[in-house]
Amino acid sequence: MISAGDFRNGVTFEEDGNVLQVVEFQHVKPGKGAAFVRTKTKNVITGAVVEKSYNPTAKFPTAYIERKDMDFSYSDGDLYYFMDNETYEMIPINQGDLPDSFKFVKENMTCKILSYKGKVFGVEPPNFVELQVTKTDPGFKGDTATNTTKPATLETGAEIKVPLFIDEGEMIQVDTRTGEYLGRA
Repeated sequence: MISAGDFRNGVTFEEDGNVLQVVEFQHVKPGKGAAFVRTKTKNVITGAVVEKSYNPTAKFPTAYIERKDMDFSYSDGDLYYFMDNETYEMIPINQGDLPDSFKFVKENMTCKILSYKGKVFGVEPPNFVELQVTKTDPGFKGDTATNTTKPATLETGAEIKVPLFIDEGEMIQVDTRTGEYLGRA
């Protein structure tokens, strides 16, 4: 059990059958009346963010979210299969449960699988990946007056903006959280 007075960023707890994670919190002690805790919480399964105030003495059961490293093996239609590195068990995850940043993941990359009481609700791809550029227009000398970019298709099928000097076949680093080009690999 955790009391609302002990809330910190990242703490997960259960309330009304929902698993919530504290995104922001603030202890408020008004001049008149009782103190309270103003929070912004995120439902870890649905992603909904809610602002709510709690009495500091209110108690909630602690929710333990399991984060496990698994390798992305292959996709078959709408199912994506991940292999547990310890038991070699294959776990299918529906395409709807994958984040937008999953478009930067290729086979055999290690991702974090998030589960609560055995139910998988999310996938965290690695923050930085190295991918090959499979298609892009050639950049011309003299077009570099400013930081201009051009579209490029990566080996996973994702499209990002890259500088003009990047050519097809080059390996580049991508930040999966923002989808931005970081540099040559």
